[in-house]
Amino acid sequence: MNKPKCFAISKQVVWDAWLQVKRNKGAAGVDGMTIEKYELNLKDNLYKLWNRMSSGSYFPKPVRTVLIPKDDGGERRLGIPSIDDRIAQTVFALLLEPVLEPKFSDNSFGFRPGRSAHDAVKRASDNCRTYGYVIDLDIEKFFDNVEHDLLLRAVKKHATEPWMMLYVKRWLESPSQNEDGSLTVRERGTPQGGVASPLLANLFLHYAFDAWMEKTIPTLPFERYVDDIIVHCKSRKQADHVQRLIKQRLEKCGLRMHPTKTKIVFCKNQWRQDITGPVKFDFLGFTFQPRHCLSTQGLLTGFCPAISSRAQKRIRVECKSWQLHNQVFASLNEIARKLNPIIRGWYNYYSRFSRSLCLKALNFIDNQLIKWLRRKYLRYAKHKIRASRALAAIRGRNPRLFAHWETRSTCKI
Repeated sequence: MNKPKCFAISKQVVWDAWLQVKRNKGAAGVDGMTIEKYELNLKDNLYKLWNRMSSGSYFPKPVRTVLIPKDDGGERRLGIPSIDDRIAQTVFALLLEPVLEPKFSDNSFGFRPGRSAHDAVKRASDNCRTYGYVIDLDIEKFFDNVEHDLLLRAVKKHATEPWMMLYVKRWLESPSQNEDGSLTVRERGTPQGGVASPLLANLFLHYAFDAWMEKTIPTLPFERYVDDIIVHCKSRKQADHVQRLIKQRLEKCGLRMHPTKTKIVFCKNQWRQDITGPVKFDFLGFTFQPRHCLSTQGLLTGFCPAISSRAQKRIRVECKSWQLHNQVFASLNEIARKLNPIIRGWYNYYSRFSRSLCLKALNFIDNQLIKWLRRKYLRYAKHKIRASRALAAIRGRNPRLFAHWETRSTCKI
């Protein structure tokens, strides 16, 4: 006779969580278990996980830490949980997210169903037309500094199952395994890369920032995408005052406003002029700054988003990493099939605002294809202009070969 379980966790939700983890793919955790290996003994693996979670004997493994280079020269610590832990965290998210969604702010966009980064950028663009100043808010090392006690209090307020508090506490306290194999005890913070981390981050910042803003300064709009935050103000004086209030609020919640990356930006356009100070900021891969744009009144200067210089640099770096000039034994069709999913992803994201600037950034791919032609065919080796004309002829005959060629003919650059 089976013993009754401590916690009522259905097998169906564990199965649904597995399907979601499988779709998201991802690297192996500290145990080296990949999605493919896990699936070889799937039934037993899922049963064991369900049994441990239901009986209260589930303990997460250490989180494998990978250091990812940042644009500013620093490094971001990315945490990779094991497959079992990713499934367990997904079970938590699947059950708690529907409870939290109606309570979250309309100004929060990150990792929420039916909302996207494009929605946040569009809202920010609309608000920049009305409000003359922006606080470009940077929270210093947010994921490393989340106070566990405050986060657990927030989880307890909304937890629908008794096991949620127990397992969230274990996830938060699970040590990090560094690249040299050593373990680091975590006394604060939540691993950036964990399945539950975006939901927990949204919950923490809902109380630390969103709800506080809407209660304390309800007249000012803002956009928050996890820890990327933009606050709109009417005047410089108001922006200075609000920034001080936000700084004090974050410190009460154990967080710190970055002293140099946080800045007040003037949204300069056709009607707002002659103000000194920064006139541009980056948000979710787009740079907001004064730009010439067409309107019903003709050519005007607006404060508009477009692909950022950092995003363009990342595209160039990845294009160089392909080393197309060394792939002389591949055909152009083979190269296109390999690269088009990446190019299409870039285009779909960055062309949403100022498509022409996005296509100009993607022109770097053509530069790499010209190098490929010069390396593959001897007749172009010393003739860059000939190779460029040859590529243009190929593009004319087959404009759908590469994803960024498909739309160029319809875009006025």
